[in-house]
Amino acid sequence: MDKTIYVSKNKNDSNVFSSINDAVNSIPKDNQTPVTIVIAPGIYREKVTIDRPFLSIEGSGESNKDTVITYDDYANFIMEDGMKRGTFRSYTAFIDAHDVTLKNLTIENASGDSVTHGQAIALYADGDRLVIDSCNIIGHQDTLFTGPLPPKEAVKDGFIGPKQFAPRIHGRQYYKDCYICGDVDFIFGGATAYFENCTIESLRRFSEDDRIQGYVTAASTPEEEEYGYVFSECRIISGECPQGSVYLGRPWRNYAKTIFINCDLGAHIRPELFHDWNKEDARETIFYGIYRDDVNEDFSKRADFVRKLDKEQVLAFSKEKVLAGKDGWQCRMSEDKNG
Repeated sequence: MDKTIYVSKNKNDSNVFSSINDAVNSIPKDNQTPVTIVIAPGIYREKVTIDRPFLSIEGSGESNKDTVITYDDYANFIMEDGMKRGTFRSYTAFIDAHDVTLKNLTIENASGDSVTHGQAIALYADGDRLVIDSCNIIGHQDTLFTGPLPPKEAVKDGFIGPKQFAPRIHGRQYYKDCYICGDVDFIFGGATAYFENCTIESLRRFSEDDRIQGYVTAASTPEEEEYGYVFSECRIISGECPQGSVYLGRPWRNYAKTIFINCDLGAHIRPELFHDWNKEDARETIFYGIYRDDVNEDFSKRADFVRKLDKEQVLAFSKEKVLAGKDGWQCRMSEDKNG
């Protein structure tokens, strides 16, 4: 039988936890049966670690804005040893397990603007068969990290954090009906991740209109992996950025793979669509693509390394194919939903 655990800021029952971490830690680390943690509406100022498998964490409010997990660590903070905290210790919530679902939550890094604070992760998601459903993921630079880390650091101690020396295990992640915001590289990492019906908002970084305000993605897809990021039926918006001031992505590592399928692109997106991060050698290895059913969208000004996909090519990027893996995960999910 599935188990349900409850969390509430207004604790009036000995069987209800007041802390999300306490609720997670009450579950055995080798858990093999589904457990659901239901969180009452409220603001939970916690740096949360989710390291138990087969776990669902759900906000019980009417809206995902009702249940907020928030913290304010950031990369530029100087630690007691004189080192900066760095990107990968800045997270608000950290998933380090397989078969985890988050639903109807807001996860926020509230540190502030990226110019002052640097990288500041809201959600660090490192695991296989992860589902993020109807969540707000809020930050500025490096809002959402989809692990694993690349094999090697570009600079010494660049990966300092909980997974710095851990084996790099490739995982699949599914983001559905989410809102994700940020400015520079705010969706980044090496996972295979499928974003469906999400709203992706670029925030303004600089006051000057003639500056590049940011990059939506920075994938580091491993060379041997067929799929990286796929955005399907998403809205790529900005209420602040000037026209033509944001790129859809740039390659954190040379084999980055990112495509946008039938997504609405706001006027803030540059006509070149993607940037090569001044890595000319990456142009031969990256896979950046765009597809729209609307025949009037010709994307004729796209960079020469960006592929305009046709109807036949885009069939290879269906949700079922992208997330299936060797275990047919997404197909099995559909079967479970249908009983």
